[in-house]
Order: sequence, then C-alpha cells, then structure tokens
Amino acid sequence: MAFEEAELAVSGSPAERQAFLKIDGLWKAFGNFFALKDISLEIEKGEFVCFLGPSGCGKTTLLRAIAGLDIQTRGSIDQDGKDISDLPPSQRDFGIVFQSYALFPNLTIEKNIAFGLENTGVSKQKIAERVNELLELVGLPDQGKKYPAQLSGGQQQRIALARAIAFEPGLLLLDEPLSALDAKVRVSLRHEIKELQRKLGVTTIMVTHDQEEGLSMGDRIVVMNHGVVEQIGTPTEIYRHPESLFVADFIGEMNQINAVAKSAHSVVIGNTTFKCAQHDQPSGQTVVAAIRPEDIVPHGEGARSPGAKDIKHTPGNTISADILDMEFLGSFWRAGLGSKKLGELRLIGNFSINAVRRMDLGVGKNIEIEIPPERLRVFGDSVQVAQE
Repeated sequence: MAFEEAELAVSGSPAERQAFLKIDGLWKAFGNFFALKDISLEIEKGEFVCFLGPSGCGKTTLLRAIAGLDIQTRGSIDQDGKDISDLPPSQRDFGIVFQSYALFPNLTIEKNIAFGLENTGVSKQKIAERVNELLELVGLPDQGKKYPAQLSGGQQQRIALARAIAFEPGLLLLDEPLSALDAKVRVSLRHEIKELQRKLGVTTIMVTHDQEEGLSMGDRIVVMNHGVVEQIGTPTEIYRHPESLFVADFIGEMNQINAVAKSAHSVVIGNTTFKCAQHDQPSGQTVVAAIRPEDIVPHGEGARSPGAKDIKHTPGNTISADILDMEFLGSFWRAGLGSKKLGELRLIGNFSINAVRRMDLGVGKNIEIEIPPERLRVFGDSVQVAQE
C-alpha cells in the first residue's frame, strides 16, 4: 500500500476500514510480570504496520502472540474474520522471518525455500516452478544451488523472506529482520522489502527498535513501552504530533525543556513566556516543553534563500541566542544555543548547510531564533523507558 493510500485509509471512517487482524484486550503474563497489558488494535488488509519501541517494551511478545508461539494470558485475536486466539502456529495463516535468518545450513537455497511446500500435496514440478518464481522475485535467480553459508547476510535474509511467502500466507511477520545486517545493506534491503510487500499486497507486521526503519517502512506505526501501546498513527502523525513525551523522545531528536504552564496556549521557560501548541495542563503546573531541533528557525540576513519570502516572526517566541558550539553532520549543521531569556537552558538547533553558509554562522555568533508556537508541544509526564 502506498504511503498516501495508507494516510487516506487511516483517516477514513470505521465503516470504510477493513480489519484483517483484530486484537482485543490482549494480556500476557510471565509469572507475576505482565509483558503485555490490555493491547487492542486493528490492522487493515494489505497494510504494513511496524511495532516500534525499545528493548523489553513487549513488541516481540505481541508478535509471538499473533503467531501462536506465546499464547496470550487473556484477550482475543481474530484474523480475516476467524478467531485464532487458541490455535497452534501450524493452524494459523502466516509466514515469519527472524533476524537470525533460521535457514537450514545443510540444505541448498532451493531446498530451503521448498521446505514448507513439500508437505502440502503440491507436485514437485509446481514446487520447482514456485521456487524459481520466488528466487526471481527476491533478485537471486542464479543462487538456488548454493548453500546458505555461501551467501551474504543480506542474500540470506532475502531467501528467508522468499521461504516465508512461498505458500502465499495471509499475514507476513518480520521479527527485526534487518538488525543483524550492516547499515548500508539494511537501507537497501528495507526498500526491497517494502517494494515486495506492495507488489504482493500481503498484510505485514514488522517488529523493530530502529526509528528510521519504522518511519520509512510502515504505513502505520504502533509505538510501545512497558507492555502498553503509547500511540498508533502514520509516520507523519507519530513524528509531528506525538501524544506523549515518551513518543516525542523516542522518535527522532527532541529538545526537552523544564517549564511552567501559564495558559492552554502558553508556557513560561526561564523568565520568558512562550506561545505553544494547545495543551491541557493546569496553570502553574510544572511541565516539559518539547521542540525538535529542525523546528528552531534562524532569522536574519541570509536565513532564507535568495528570492524567498521572509517569514513573519511570532511576537514573544523570537529571542536572541549565542551559538555555543557547532557540529557538521553532512546535510545540516547542529548548533548548541544559549540565551539569557532561557536561563541556564541550552537548546539544540539543526540548520541547513546553505543557511549556515549564507548567514556565516559560527561559534560565538549571536543570532535571532524563533520557536514556532505550533511546534512547541507541552507534556505533563516524564519519560520512563522499558529496559531489557
């Protein structure tokens, strides 16, 4: 499913949406420890959903419950209108890919892919045709006679994917499939997996702790922490409109600022009142104000490209700041910023390389920066991250 289509599907009314997988009130206990706590969500047919969160948050436990590898303590799971809550894995309609590939080292690539088909009553000729079709599909048409040890990690994971979709499952489960690969191979393979999923139209769930992977691959993201769902939404919704400080902190970079709520649209930071996005914290409440580094706007000569319209300043949200340090990160510069109006607080701002060049920014220079009200979000909680 294309990203734009996913956005439309998510925003549609419940009557317009088709739930292929429905999870209702799911709990999973290991002794006295609850790894999952009252999880409820729906996944549409053909959708690519990422379970995203830190180690120990419950995302893999949830995937294993869907597969029947760890039966839930209570709650139900429906797939394509059928209650599969108590079915063993062999009676569930899914294919699964693990981060360790799980290929049989003593079997050829052809035999590995054919393994799940050999007991289905399909003729040897049909199996051979299907294996060749899958090898072509994952871009390895000439590797069938080799053994897993003769392939690279990325190639082995493609074979594991081919084996998982060999019998055309209704649901594809990916358990951190890219985490064992080096960075460059991961980027390449995640695009290949996404394109393959779109081509096949198979409903897919991927577990990952990598925020970039989740944002780039998922039609929707389920952010988890401490066994609960913190937020469900499209990548844009999760990144631009986090519903909790945990989500804001876990997805991307975020400045976190101790502040005091003044009104539903303002907070006091240091000795200055700033306009902010609407919040429901009571006046006088100690809060955390948060803004992403790329949302801090530099003002002054050269801040905008030649011919671009000047951006109107927001009264009260534009302050003078000193550049304390700078770090070059390829496509942008990261600057440490300090201001008397913020007291001892230090902000991080990401500025484009062109703006830095045109404005001749450097350590020790004083500039005007704006904190856009709609990008300054306010939270009343503190971040507590699950640990493995």
